[in-house]
Amino acid sequence: MTTSNAAPDVDERPGLSPQARRAVIVVLLGAVLAFLDATVVNVALNSLVGAFDTGLDTVQWIVTVYLLTQAAVLPATGWAARRIGAKRLYIGALLLFTIASVACGLAGNVWVLIAARVVQGVGGGLMIPAGQLILVRTAGRRGMARAMVAAGIPMVLTPIIGPTIGGLLLEYAGWQWIFLINAPIGILGLVLAVRLLPADTFEEQAGPFDVRGLTLISMGLVGVTYGLAQAGSRGIGDPVVIVPLIGGALLVAIFVWHALRVAAPILDLRLYADRVYSSAALATFTFGAVTFGAMVLLPLYFQIVRHQDAAHTGLLLAPQGVGAAIAMVLSTKLYERVGSLTCVLGGVVGIVATVPFMLITADTSYWLLAAAMVVRGLGIGLAVMPAMTAAMKTLRPDQLADATPQLNIMQRVGGSMGTAAFVMVLQRRLPTADHAQSAAFATTFAWVLAAAVLAALPTIAMVLFERSARATQ
Repeated sequence: MTTSNAAPDVDERPGLSPQARRAVIVVLLGAVLAFLDATVVNVALNSLVGAFDTGLDTVQWIVTVYLLTQAAVLPATGWAARRIGAKRLYIGALLLFTIASVACGLAGNVWVLIAARVVQGVGGGLMIPAGQLILVRTAGRRGMARAMVAAGIPMVLTPIIGPTIGGLLLEYAGWQWIFLINAPIGILGLVLAVRLLPADTFEEQAGPFDVRGLTLISMGLVGVTYGLAQAGSRGIGDPVVIVPLIGGALLVAIFVWHALRVAAPILDLRLYADRVYSSAALATFTFGAVTFGAMVLLPLYFQIVRHQDAAHTGLLLAPQGVGAAIAMVLSTKLYERVGSLTCVLGGVVGIVATVPFMLITADTSYWLLAAAMVVRGLGIGLAVMPAMTAAMKTLRPDQLADATPQLNIMQRVGGSMGTAAFVMVLQRRLPTADHAQSAAFATTFAWVLAAAVLAALPTIAMVLFERSARATQ
């Protein structure tokens, strides 16, 4: 058990220290950019097909390579943070992301845009866990809940507001500004990062670089991510899905064997020996599947069944963001009072909020949908970040650099699996008549409900393990 060796408090006062509050401001700017660019481009695909006079199968790579590159570089974040410092890593990643964004906006053909998106994915993949690592280190155990909630704001809200921003930029500015708008925000973030982030201390040794481990896990995650990304449109039986999925899973399994036998693996899987951490990581995975997987359904419902455009769809999704924002405020105080029970509460709220969507029709009141989305947003906000906080709080300071990329990987793979699964269920039931189409969405949300019930189980285990750990101290 690592609970007894948990990180000491940096600041004994409740809440965030001034240094941590400054770090939150800086990290939020970078996280908003990285998460927003993962969603805002989706609404521009048809426009890019026309702009570059190419097919949707080619333009789709603008989205896919961004996700694949992030999956490839995430495992290296912990080692890089130890080697050059979390602040330097964050600044370098943000600079790379900003330059790549300008290159995307100025791209003259689709292949230049795809290449620039690869570089952008490297920056985004390194920036998010590096920023989270800075936050948990500066906040200490006292302020960790507040810091993680702040870090979760872009993660929860950008998939909801991304389509709105993308639709408005497409309509009034052109597709180039989906990328160029990142430049002034990125420059502001760089200036603030240099001035406000705490200096790197280099208290931890990076150790030798695990080339074999990084190759195995990066290629494995790329294979799994690509297979899941293709599964939604092609079906699980297509060779384009099966081959990368099986190959990626095999490489991940070989990496697990490798990581448990070397002294300094690129990702320290021995963290999972702690039952609190392992159950919290599993909760992060399952909440990722339910939360981000189900997020794709409501935009599709509004566009397919209710015939709304991208901008109006984004506005109709806003109530879910309102609920998540309210939960972000509440979850900090709840977590400080009841700990991991906050995740259980969020899971229950999410289960209850899914029920109305099982009754969805082609003429369901927008007001009823808005109310249900507010409640669902509450569940998301109360569940997602408290689970990651619980995982972090059980670890020693020297283990945090390994934990941040691992938890990001768990959440992203969970989200990809949930998205692929729910889209496949929907496509198999989606006919042409509007009435039957709404029935297909209702059936798919029944699957979401079943997944939400399963997702609550690791949170219950996490609470029990936490209580057992405290009883033995």
